[in-house]
Amino acid sequence: MDAEGTTLFHQTMPFTERLGVEVLEHSAQRVRSRIAWDESLCTLGDTLHGGVLMSLADSTAAVCAFLNLPDGARGTTTIESRTSFLRPVSSGHATATATALHTGRKVIVVETEIHDDDGRLAAKVTQSQAVI
Repeated sequence: MDAEGTTLFHQTMPFTERLGVEVLEHSAQRVRSRIAWDESLCTLGDTLHGGVLMSLADSTAAVCAFLNLPDGARGTTTIESRTSFLRPVSSGHATATATALHTGRKVIVVETEIHDDDGRLAAKVTQSQAVI
Protein backbone atom coordinates (compact mmCIF):
# COMPACT_ATOMS: atom_id res chain seq x y z
CA MET A 1 0.00 0.00 0.00
CA ASP A 2 1.08 3.60 -0.72
CA ALA A 3 0.57 5.38 2.64
CA GLU A 4 1.40 8.82 1.24
CA GLY A 5 -1.07 8.37 -1.62
CA THR A 6 -3.78 7.07 0.71
CA THR A 7 -3.32 10.12 2.95
CA LEU A 8 -3.54 12.39 -0.11
CA PHE A 9 -6.84 10.77 -1.16
CA HIS A 10 -8.36 10.87 2.33
CA GLN A 11 -7.32 14.45 3.12
CA THR A 12 -8.42 15.93 -0.21
CA MET A 13 -11.50 13.71 -0.67
CA PRO A 14 -12.83 12.55 2.75
CA PHE A 15 -15.48 10.43 1.00
CA THR A 16 -12.69 8.06 -0.10
CA GLU A 17 -11.83 7.36 3.53
CA ARG A 18 -15.46 6.55 4.27
CA LEU A 19 -15.49 4.12 1.33
CA GLY A 20 -12.24 2.54 2.49
CA VAL A 21 -10.19 3.39 -0.61
CA GLU A 22 -6.55 2.33 -0.39
CA VAL A 23 -3.92 3.74 -2.75
CA LEU A 24 -1.42 1.29 -4.22
CA GLU A 25 0.68 3.84 -6.14
CA HIS A 26 0.48 7.43 -7.29
CA SER A 27 2.53 9.33 -9.83
CA ALA A 28 1.89 11.56 -12.82
CA GLN A 29 2.21 8.47 -15.04
CA ARG A 30 -0.20 6.19 -13.16
CA VAL A 31 -2.47 6.18 -10.12
CA ARG A 32 -3.72 2.88 -8.70
CA SER A 33 -6.23 2.47 -5.90
CA ARG A 34 -8.60 -0.18 -4.69
CA ILE A 35 -11.68 -0.78 -2.62
CA ALA A 36 -12.57 -4.00 -0.82
CA TRP A 37 -15.84 -5.76 -1.51
CA ASP A 38 -18.14 -5.22 1.44
CA GLU A 39 -21.82 -6.11 1.77
CA SER A 40 -22.63 -2.50 2.75
CA LEU A 41 -21.37 -1.32 -0.67
CA CYS A 42 -23.39 -3.80 -2.72
CA THR A 43 -26.51 -3.83 -4.84
CA LEU A 44 -28.74 -6.76 -5.80
CA GLY A 45 -26.80 -9.96 -6.33
CA ASP A 46 -24.11 -9.05 -3.78
CA THR A 47 -22.04 -7.11 -6.32
CA LEU A 48 -20.35 -3.77 -5.73
CA HIS A 49 -22.75 -0.96 -6.58
CA GLY A 50 -22.00 0.89 -9.81
CA GLY A 51 -21.86 4.15 -7.86
CA VAL A 52 -19.07 2.71 -5.71
CA LEU A 53 -17.08 1.76 -8.80
CA MET A 54 -17.71 5.20 -10.32
CA SER A 55 -16.60 6.88 -7.08
CA LEU A 56 -13.41 4.82 -7.09
CA ALA A 57 -12.74 5.71 -10.74
CA ASP A 58 -13.59 9.41 -10.29
CA SER A 59 -11.33 9.75 -7.26
CA THR A 60 -8.45 7.91 -8.90
CA ALA A 61 -8.77 9.95 -12.10
CA ALA A 62 -8.97 13.18 -10.10
CA VAL A 63 -5.63 12.51 -8.43
CA CYS A 64 -4.09 11.53 -11.77
CA ALA A 65 -5.32 14.81 -13.28
CA PHE A 66 -4.07 16.76 -10.24
CA LEU A 67 -0.61 15.22 -10.60
CA ASN A 68 -0.56 16.37 -14.23
CA LEU A 69 -1.63 19.98 -13.68
CA PRO A 70 0.12 22.64 -15.73
CA ASP A 71 2.18 25.26 -13.91
CA GLY A 72 0.04 27.83 -12.11
CA ALA A 73 -3.14 25.70 -11.98
CA ARG A 74 -4.90 25.15 -8.62
CA GLY A 75 -6.86 22.00 -9.28
CA THR A 76 -9.37 20.23 -11.49
CA THR A 77 -13.04 19.36 -11.56
CA THR A 78 -14.79 16.63 -13.51
CA ILE A 79 -16.74 18.01 -16.46
CA GLU A 80 -17.59 14.76 -18.24
CA SER A 81 -17.41 11.07 -17.39
CA ARG A 82 -18.35 8.00 -19.43
CA THR A 83 -18.47 4.59 -17.79
CA SER A 84 -18.85 1.16 -19.36
CA PHE A 85 -19.63 -1.58 -16.84
CA LEU A 86 -18.37 -4.90 -18.20
CA ARG A 87 -18.65 -7.38 -15.34
CA PRO A 88 -19.64 -7.39 -11.67
CA VAL A 89 -17.22 -7.38 -8.75
CA SER A 90 -18.64 -9.80 -6.18
CA SER A 91 -15.66 -10.51 -3.94
CA GLY A 92 -12.13 -9.39 -3.18
CA HIS A 93 -11.16 -5.94 -4.42
CA ALA A 94 -11.97 -3.60 -7.27
CA THR A 95 -8.68 -2.04 -8.39
CA ALA A 96 -8.64 1.16 -10.44
CA THR A 97 -5.72 2.24 -12.64
CA ALA A 98 -5.80 5.76 -14.08
CA THR A 99 -3.54 7.19 -16.78
CA ALA A 100 -3.63 10.58 -18.45
CA LEU A 101 -4.49 10.51 -22.16
CA HIS A 102 -4.23 14.28 -22.67
CA THR A 103 -2.74 16.93 -20.39
CA GLY A 104 -3.69 20.31 -21.79
CA ARG A 105 -3.74 23.77 -20.26
CA LYS A 106 -7.56 23.78 -19.95
CA VAL A 107 -8.60 20.12 -19.98
CA ILE A 108 -7.02 16.87 -18.82
CA VAL A 109 -8.45 13.59 -20.10
CA VAL A 110 -7.93 10.48 -17.98
CA GLU A 111 -8.73 6.84 -18.70
CA THR A 112 -9.40 4.53 -15.77
CA GLU A 113 -9.76 0.76 -15.87
CA ILE A 114 -11.21 -1.20 -12.95
CA HIS A 115 -10.24 -4.86 -12.60
CA ASP A 116 -11.29 -7.59 -10.19
CA ASP A 117 -8.78 -9.72 -8.27
CA ASP A 118 -8.57 -12.16 -11.19
CA GLY A 119 -7.45 -9.33 -13.49
CA ARG A 120 -10.72 -9.25 -15.41
CA LEU A 121 -11.86 -5.85 -16.67
CA ALA A 122 -14.95 -4.81 -14.71
CA ALA A 123 -15.34 -1.21 -15.90
CA LYS A 124 -13.70 1.36 -18.14
CA VAL A 125 -14.08 5.09 -17.54
CA THR A 126 -13.00 8.01 -19.70
CA GLN A 127 -13.16 11.34 -17.96
CA SER A 128 -12.50 14.97 -18.80
CA GLN A 129 -11.27 17.26 -16.03
CA ALA A 130 -11.35 21.05 -16.36
CA VAL A 131 -8.15 22.73 -15.17
CA ILE A 132 -8.86 25.42 -12.57
